[in-house]
Amino acid sequence: MNDKVFEVLKILSENSKVTPQEISQMTGFPEEEVEEIIRKEEENGVILKYKTLINWEKAGEELVFAVIDVNVTLSREKGYDDIAKRIAKFPEVHAIRLVSGEYDFQVVVKGKNLKEVAFFVAEKISTIPEVRDTVTHFILRTYKEEGVLLFSDEEDRRLAIVP
Repeated sequence: MNDKVFEVLKILSENSKVTPQEISQMTGFPEEEVEEIIRKEEENGVILKYKTLINWEKAGEELVFAVIDVNVTLSREKGYDDIAKRIAKFPEVHAIRLVSGEYDFQVVVKGKNLKEVAFFVAEKISTIPEVRDTVTHFILRTYKEEGVLLFSDEEDRRLAIVP
């Protein structure tokens, strides 16, 4: 990857709403060249999606996220990639990662309520033959997402206790 492509991708990763004209002004690259870089990277599957980060709590939407640690048993027929692809196809799955440590996969799921997430774990993940065990961690509050703070610096309202 050349330096120009990297610079354009870096800018887009920070703000997907930035226009080729704005990128051109920021970098000094001709606007046509920026448009061509973006088009090629989209075609090559480097740019997969343009995303907006939303603070759902502030928007008043009640969503439940959970991180599920999953241990699996591998076989000659089924490796990590096969199992991950099967889990990834569920619409509830927000992200799935192969990780090091005590568990094989970290699965992030999204649901409307705790019951929906619990049902997903019990009825869908746990029924996959290769899944050995799971541990579910419900996300209680998110403070930072994709490098963005999701809270404003507010004055500490706790009473000071002086001995």
